[in-house]
Amino acid sequence: QVRLVESGGGLVQAGGSLRLSCVASGIFSIAGMNWYRQAPGKERELVAVITSVTSGGIARYADSVKGRFTISRDATKNTVYLQMNNLKPEDTGVYYCNRKDYWGEGTLVTVSS
Repeated sequence: QVRLVESGGGLVQAGGSLRLSCVASGIFSIAGMNWYRQAPGKERELVAVITSVTSGGIARYADSVKGRFTISRDATKNTVYLQMNNLKPEDTGVYYCNRKDYWGEGTLVTVSS
C-alpha cells in the first residue's frame, strides 16, 4: 500500500525558509517524485520534480520557484525534501507530495508579508 506523508509546513515571514519532507512507503526509494501546491482559490500547480535515480535524479522547477526552491531525495530514508528559501507571500498554499496517482494529505505553508 502506497502512503505519502508530508510535514514541515508552517508560518514564516517573507524572506524566510522552510524545509518540507515527504516520507514515502510502498514506493521504491529511487522513484521519481513531485511536489505540487495549491493556493487558496487556485488550481493545484506543479512546483518541483525529481526524476528517478535510474533516470539521473534530475530536478526541474516551475519558473516561479526556480532559484529559490530545491528538491532532493534521501533514498536511505525513502524521503523527498523541498527546501524553500526566500519565501514570498505568493508561495502560500498547501503543498502536496505526489507519485503518479498517489497523493499525501498536504502540509500548509503560510508566508506573511
